[in-house]
Amino acid sequence: MRVCGTENLMSGEKIVLGVSGLFHDSAAALVKGNKVLAAAQEERFTRKKGDASFPVNSIKYCLRHLPKGCDLDAVAFYENPRLKMDRIFKSAVRNAPRGAPIWAQALRAVDELNRQLPKALLGILDDPEKLFFSTHHRSHAASAFYPSPFSKAAVLVVDGVGEWSTTSIWSGDRNELVPQGEVRFPHSLGLFYSAFTQYCGFKVNSGEYKLMGLAPFGNPIYEQKILDEMIDVKPDGSFTLNLKYFEFHTGVSTISPLFGSFFGEPARLPESPVSQHFMDIAASVQSVINQVMQALARSALELTGMNRLCLAGGVALNCVANSKIFLNTPGLEGVWVQPAAGDAGGALGAAFDVALQLSERPKPSIDKAIKNKDGMQGGYLGPHYSPVQIESALQRNRLVYTKYESDEQLCHAVADLLAKGQILGHFDGRMEFGPRALGNRSILADPRPVDMMSRVNLKIKFREGWRPFAPLVLLEESERLFEGITESPYMLLVSRLNKRFCTGPKVNDVRGSGVYKLAELQRSVTTEFNAISHIDYSSRLQTVTNESESRVYRILKAFHESTGCPMLLNTSFNVRGEPIVCAPGHAIKCFLNTHMDALVIGDFIVSKSAQESWVAGRVGRMKFNDD
Repeated sequence: MRVCGTENLMSGEKIVLGVSGLFHDSAAALVKGNKVLAAAQEERFTRKKGDASFPVNSIKYCLRHLPKGCDLDAVAFYENPRLKMDRIFKSAVRNAPRGAPIWAQALRAVDELNRQLPKALLGILDDPEKLFFSTHHRSHAASAFYPSPFSKAAVLVVDGVGEWSTTSIWSGDRNELVPQGEVRFPHSLGLFYSAFTQYCGFKVNSGEYKLMGLAPFGNPIYEQKILDEMIDVKPDGSFTLNLKYFEFHTGVSTISPLFGSFFGEPARLPESPVSQHFMDIAASVQSVINQVMQALARSALELTGMNRLCLAGGVALNCVANSKIFLNTPGLEGVWVQPAAGDAGGALGAAFDVALQLSERPKPSIDKAIKNKDGMQGGYLGPHYSPVQIESALQRNRLVYTKYESDEQLCHAVADLLAKGQILGHFDGRMEFGPRALGNRSILADPRPVDMMSRVNLKIKFREGWRPFAPLVLLEESERLFEGITESPYMLLVSRLNKRFCTGPKVNDVRGSGVYKLAELQRSVTTEFNAISHIDYSSRLQTVTNESESRVYRILKAFHESTGCPMLLNTSFNVRGEPIVCAPGHAIKCFLNTHMDALVIGDFIVSKSAQESWVAGRVGRMKFNDD
């Protein structure tokens, strides 16, 4: 990282704006010393999913949280454009003429940076020497380590590619991050997984989570074939790819024509039925990812001599692999995953890194069990809207609503609606930073009704009917409900439902049965909580406590008291292909255009049944993009 003029900055806690963007998931973050003041993704403001444009709106939002009377001490960009262009140019030349498209794309991105960065800094940064450029993987590593609960930890970053690094291991100690090893482009675990995402008919850079969700339906029959021919994995987790099967280094595609012939079947067309072949492919590549990530985790601990591990990079959003690390790594005493593990989190990491390098105070020692004791404030770092702003939006949309003066009354009213089987949009407090909705911008429902998963999938989210939802669980009840992992505040670990709640046939009795309608296959394995349980009884767990200071905890407590069920279905407040809602108007639009029964927004509850007849005409008319 280039650090200029530090002699004039070394005093007290520094306020730094971090910026990421121009590839995908642009974002901005504002930190003061080791505290996050604000962070948001550009897509939430522009309503373009995965928006890669320069994060003008996110920067404006973050600067509204600049402490009164204070100026920015520095601005940090999350990667080094010169090094990135060096890698892209060399790849383009090596693969000419096929590499021309990726070179052209990179030139456009650099031009955008050169035009937008000076505009963004005009009037907020008086000295160009206070502009710093980190590197992509250092930003990821900083985002994982500095807000973690640990004063010392190994850090593992695994993603597609930054400048040259695709996998890196770091040692974190107070204010220091020291690189210990790396794997370099074109050998990339993230791009390897994206290639399989494309082959299975899903969208690269957004459909990887679908590939992970498809894996439990299949058997890993191609695992050894992949390991023998496509990826050479060493005992320490380092790896090389057989590049004849991949095209991501040209920018044209992620897979070469040989990819389909190797597996004996061409790539699946998007939106077409999913055959058993692709279920087995998904299971096989997930098993390979699990193996590599576990080997890398072991190496990270051995190289650093640490017994705690922090994770970041897009592959760290693979909660199945994270859970394998958590459960199967010898000597591991703690794992913490950055909730915004993708490129958006790079803005936060770059800001933290510069702020702590320039500040005199070291990162404090926390080293406690992970019970929201990290520095991410539950992930609630985005915009907040006042009751006046919310009520004004309701009135502009001519909605009938009920205002609650007491939070306790509202929570019990919401619990009653949920107990009646209603599906609710919940909008309250600060928006989440990162890809997961953690309660403040969520759709909530009772997970027990047999038809709840299909209702939410098909009539609310407008997405594939086979995809289950995440459980929102009271931490104090999670050990009774789940086996193995029972604490996961950011929905980044997978747990398995306790056997006594699993009432249907064993997963092996239906897996590989050749049933191509995945929704029917999913429904054939039943539990007492069908809507949140996958075919293998796994769940992407989110646990909440009263320490989170989120209203969703109080709603869940009231629901538990009313029904005896300490769990709710939680999914992001959006429809397919759309970003999570940010502002009241976004929430109202989504509510009106879907089959949600009610909207809980700030201090207000809006029931669909109480509205005028014109509202009914809008339901189901919302357009969505492929995700």
